Amino acid sequence: MNWQKSLTDYKVYLKLERGLSENSIVNYAFDIQKLINWLTLSDTETTPLSLNKEHLQEFIYSVAKDLNPASQSRLISGLKGYFDYLVFEDYRKDNPTDLIESPKIGRKLPDTLSEDEVNSIIDAVDLSLPQGERNRAILETLYGCGLRVSELLNLKLSDLFFDEGYILVTGKGDKQRFVPIAPITMRYINIYKDQIRIHENPKPEFKNILFLNRRGAQLTRAMIFTIVKQHTKIAGIQKTISPHTFRHSFATHLLQNGADLRAIQLMLGHESITTTEIYMHIDRTHLAQVMNEYHPRK
Repeated sequence: MNWQKSLTDYKVYLKLERGLSENSIVNYAFDIQKLINWLTLSDTETTPLSLNKEHLQEFIYSVAKDLNPASQSRLISGLKGYFDYLVFEDYRKDNPTDLIESPKIGRKLPDTLSEDEVNSIIDAVDLSLPQGERNRAILETLYGCGLRVSELLNLKLSDLFFDEGYILVTGKGDKQRFVPIAPITMRYINIYKDQIRIHENPKPEFKNILFLNRRGAQLTRAMIFTIVKQHTKIAGIQKTISPHTFRHSFATHLLQNGADLRAIQLMLGHESITTTEIYMHIDRTHLAQVMNEYHPRK
């Protein structure tokens, strides 16, 4: 078995057996390709079946100087998944990453915006510009529904169930969930959809995509980042903000206003409640409120 053949098979496994999204598959494959490139450059003659722990340690050491602890840990995790697959398929008897320790990293709390800061960023959109209504709807949807960038990009006209007060969101691994949508978010989307988008000429393959660029094609991740950065700067906010910050702020504000953690988990599309629990560390005042309201000895 050679490296490229095993990598191709691994990507098929991730898609069909694990049900991962294309973005996740690309990231996993990138880790393995990085190892393959290093083996080639270092003239290390080995195969996926003969590579040992010493090879991996040398590889990780060679790239570690350019990576922070979190990136090192993610790389080791990606390699572990690949060799777990080879063991699972009976190609190998052992996983050479088992005795390699990942660097210790703290759990970084996500940055958040206050409600006033969110409003300032959305209010910073210049509605006189051709893409103004679209950009306002994008920012409002990121925050109002707590979407990932990929979920926003893939949102379709047929996913809007405004009469019922929901949108259908396709998340990681193509898993779908219904997310409630607020009247103000529906209003901004409808303005863009009915007054702006209706006059555009979408390319055939993007006719059902909600948010389009000026050429009638689907927006890119980079464009969403640009929209967020531009309007954060205009609003005069000095924090380091990304599209994901709106998702974190969505969850944090729900928690601050008394939402149940399980409900937040469902809206965010987290498989595990432990992922959602990070928001408990952001606003500990919520814990005191719950204690004071519900404990019998208050």
